[in-house]
Amino acid sequence: MEALAGRIPDGFTLGVATAAFQIEGALDEDGRGPSGWDEFAARPGMIAHGDSPAVACDHYHRSHEDLALLTDLGVDSYRFSIAWPRVQPDGRGAWNEKGWDFYDRLIDDMLACGLSPMATLYHWDTPLPLEHDGGWLSRETAERCAAFAAEAGRRFGDRVDRWVTLNEPVSVTLNGYAVGIHAPGKQLLFEAMPAVHHQLLAHGLSVQALRASGARGSIGVTNMHAPVHPAGVHPLDWIHARVVDLMVNRLYADPILLGRYPKPPFLARRFFHALRDPRPEDLATIHQPLDFYGVNYYYPARIRSGPGPTPEGVKPTKAMTKVPFHLADFPEYASTGFGWPISPKYCGVVLSELKKRYGDALPPIYITESGASFPEPAQADGMVYDDERIAYLASHLEAALAAVEPGGPAEGVDLRGWYVWTLMDNFEWAAGYTQRFGLVHTDFATLERTPKASYYWLRRLARARHRPAVSA
Repeated sequence: MEALAGRIPDGFTLGVATAAFQIEGALDEDGRGPSGWDEFAARPGMIAHGDSPAVACDHYHRSHEDLALLTDLGVDSYRFSIAWPRVQPDGRGAWNEKGWDFYDRLIDDMLACGLSPMATLYHWDTPLPLEHDGGWLSRETAERCAAFAAEAGRRFGDRVDRWVTLNEPVSVTLNGYAVGIHAPGKQLLFEAMPAVHHQLLAHGLSVQALRASGARGSIGVTNMHAPVHPAGVHPLDWIHARVVDLMVNRLYADPILLGRYPKPPFLARRFFHALRDPRPEDLATIHQPLDFYGVNYYYPARIRSGPGPTPEGVKPTKAMTKVPFHLADFPEYASTGFGWPISPKYCGVVLSELKKRYGDALPPIYITESGASFPEPAQADGMVYDDERIAYLASHLEAALAAVEPGGPAEGVDLRGWYVWTLMDNFEWAAGYTQRFGLVHTDFATLERTPKASYYWLRRLARARHRPAVSA
């Protein structure tokens, strides 16, 4: 503990992250409109065990209790998201003042607790009317998202220290529009590419809107990144690994940081035809100067050609059977409750790959999500001893810090913070309540919160540092 705490630089931010749809509940209260995820979760068979997000952790009514946990934890920053359908039920037109009031109070309460707010604008909860009008396949959704950003900046720009425009656009495209295991459940495979461009456009327009609103905080975006390698020596393994690397790591970062889309492998160019001739003015909009770039790191990917087994916790769809490659196992590593390989060294690899690809174009980095699910009891009978999570978090933070230290593979990368996913067990999208990522155990029958051993580990780490982080 002391050795790890001693490696944390002065000014480095320790934080915890959540997402509105996963914790708030109160889906039909105080004027909130439905989102695409409300509709998706209501479809039979789409969520594990038929679990409903209607209550989730009931954070909407228990935010003071949750902020008390964060205050006691002693971290510097809280990354939360603003539920778009709660503040603008139709995704266009009138604002819902009761929704804005909730976040207004939440931000004031954070500041009163000494927490630096990091606000995510879009964390997957598209207002349902926009989803019905095409969602991210429609250019209008990008424009509507920018209007949402402008209003959030106008209201909270004097108090939010960091803004994240979009969370994991890669997951929205692949899971939601390509293979259909997340909302909105479309199975378009490579015909989902317009969702890439429109999310990127939303990012650029939202950066412009936040700055025009006078928001004083720093502005960035966050995406999931994963080192990708072929599983074998077969040429198709190598080609498909390059395609996956492009889709996960470069299709979003290249336009944002370099102002251009990457070139796909020759044999795969036809899959990316929708991105072949983007408007130059769109690329200029996407390529906005950023104050930081957020990285969500969970696991590496090993790609093997041909069909394979369905990943842990995923309901197979027809589209998935048509994908010409699959994620191969990492038998040399232990795995999380989701079946994800646990390899902290690849957290450093992600940072080194970003350095090699983007050089001086790479802004300061925050690891905006780092965490793991493990099997745990539904009820907490005393302390929940989640030693696997403690080991996961400690090893990943250590790997990230070591990577950017002198002599490390990502030396020179300006790593400014690390956010744990997540504060408490919550509604884990299509996995419902079967996967527990939290530092705090949630009893979903009683909604009682019980800090786990990992919570107290992070609290000790936060207190053992040389000094707390700066706010921006």
